[in-house]
Amino acid sequence: MSYGTPKWRPWVLSEADSMPFFRRAIEAGINFFDTADMYSLGVSEQVTGKALREYGRREELVVATKVFFPIADGPNRRGLSRKHILEACDASLKRLGTDYIDLYQIHRFDPDTPQEETLAALDQLVRSGKVLYLGASSAPAWKLAKALALSERHGYARFISMQNHYNLVYREEEREMVPLCEAEGVGTIPWSPLARGLLAGKRKSREDRTVSTRAGSDSYTDELYDQPSDWEVVEATFAVAAKRGTGAAEVALAWLLSRPTVVAPIIGATKLDHLEAAIRALDLELTAEEKSQLEKPYRPHPVKGWS
Repeated sequence: MSYGTPKWRPWVLSEADSMPFFRRAIEAGINFFDTADMYSLGVSEQVTGKALREYGRREELVVATKVFFPIADGPNRRGLSRKHILEACDASLKRLGTDYIDLYQIHRFDPDTPQEETLAALDQLVRSGKVLYLGASSAPAWKLAKALALSERHGYARFISMQNHYNLVYREEEREMVPLCEAEGVGTIPWSPLARGLLAGKRKSREDRTVSTRAGSDSYTDELYDQPSDWEVVEATFAVAAKRGTGAAEVALAWLLSRPTVVAPIIGATKLDHLEAAIRALDLELTAEEKSQLEKPYRPHPVKGWS
């Protein structure tokens, strides 16, 4: 989401400013890149495709994108109908400049389309070779469970990943989604692993909006993280980081990487030091005592992140 055009969101990097991030990521051994057709209304896919052709080797890369949200006006330019899925996939392939998508994800479940229709269309893409694997994102566990059951019943390709809202500040996924994914062999690739910057270590308080352009313009943060206990979790993260002599972002990512089913948190670096912090997190192993300190302040939340 961070790469495309600032015309879509003021904090998004342009194509020229995005390229160093892709180059550094590939140099560091990162091979999984996640985008969506609605990010910068298609421009993110174009930038991602161009960067990966320039710096990477296609056979070594895992390219993921998503379908659901509208990128243009009209009732057939959104949702998960067979018509939209097949047309959206072709459009994503063209923008990405590739013959196939490694992981094609539904950005949300569509309340207006029967799951059987959606799953049949996705299975058609897999059988055609345009898509290799299927993933889902941001949903109640029962919807994913239903989809897995339908896929088994009809012999369709099944979802192998869930891109869910999960971090130290928001852990409601541990109630049902994470146990379901663990039981079914579904990997999770959490979005907002740093709680939209709260866990990055830059803000002086939850209300601080001065640290970045995104912090000053992203009202969604206030919708997701509005509980009094949220900042207590952030302070616990700061404390563990200070004791370790490392950054809060590294601690938050290391904790998430230690959780069951988590394969790769989705990071959206807009500064190169953000990317370097994420890379360093791979080498940070937290103790049981540190994990307990990070988890203790958490209080239950209303469910958020599905809309």
